[in-house]
Amino acid sequence: MRHQKKGATMYLLLVFVLQALWVSLCHATQHYPASWGHYDVCKSQVYAEDRLAWHYMACQPEATDMTNYLTVSLDPPNITCGDPPEMYCALENPYMCNNECDADTEELAHPPELMFDSEGRNPTTFWQSTSWKKYPKPLQVNITLSWNKTIELTDDIVLTFESGRPEQLVLEKSLDYGRTWQPYQFYASDCLDAFTMEPKAVHQLTPSTMLEIICTEAYSTGYVWKYDKTVRFEIKDRFALLAGPRLHNMASLYGQLDTTKNLRDFFTLTDLRIRLLRPATGATMVDENNLSRYFYAISDIKVQGRYPE
Repeated sequence: MRHQKKGATMYLLLVFVLQALWVSLCHATQHYPASWGHYDVCKSQVYAEDRLAWHYMACQPEATDMTNYLTVSLDPPNITCGDPPEMYCALENPYMCNNECDADTEELAHPPELMFDSEGRNPTTFWQSTSWKKYPKPLQVNITLSWNKTIELTDDIVLTFESGRPEQLVLEKSLDYGRTWQPYQFYASDCLDAFTMEPKAVHQLTPSTMLEIICTEAYSTGYVWKYDKTVRFEIKDRFALLAGPRLHNMASLYGQLDTTKNLRDFFTLTDLRIRLLRPATGATMVDENNLSRYFYAISDIKVQGRYPE
């Protein structure tokens, strides 16, 4: 009889424990759904009031190399070098003219797809434009990257130039598959002269001005390209205005991205356009007797992002 009472007590105790667990689970499910608006929910254990507790937050999107999924087009379409074959000279040395581009010879051709192939090859592979042989008519190229769907940027856009970095460049985006375009950032060796804009750096922005379109002179001056060939659109520096300097508060950032449409739209696009407006000249007068020194060449383009859910 005593064993029966003990068994009944243990059974009732187990029922109460399971009931308490079920209520707790329902409560947690009620307050912390599987998704948080636009993003999945992640959780981590943190210490709160001398005990471990779950901290729920919007997940940081998983990034991938979006250049694996794009199509590229150039305007004008015949702007790639090699047809007819052409010799090029070094910008810093007008007498060093030993670089040939020939579209019919694989080793000497520089088609657009070489902007997206694997880096680290020796010699470096790159796309290259024709030279500025029609000077003083502007040498301008539009490079359009299209995904045919919406993507969210999660890291800096990085362009790596094999030539000198352009003295004037505009990065543009489209949210409607190329029907309309908005500027993302302006780049120039002289922002006032090129775009009638005061030069500014991203670190001068604030949370209230983080969507401002700026012109920067940081990537367009002199012979710096010999040591740093990259041009960046600083996504992470803008993220840091809301998430902190080390991006330690991504939950706050993604929470605001989810609830503020113009903020989320700023980092979202269907197409990206690189407008090359003026090639590097070495910050000197254009040498009209040797226009083979002036051209564009890009060895790599990096675009990190994700497809929205």
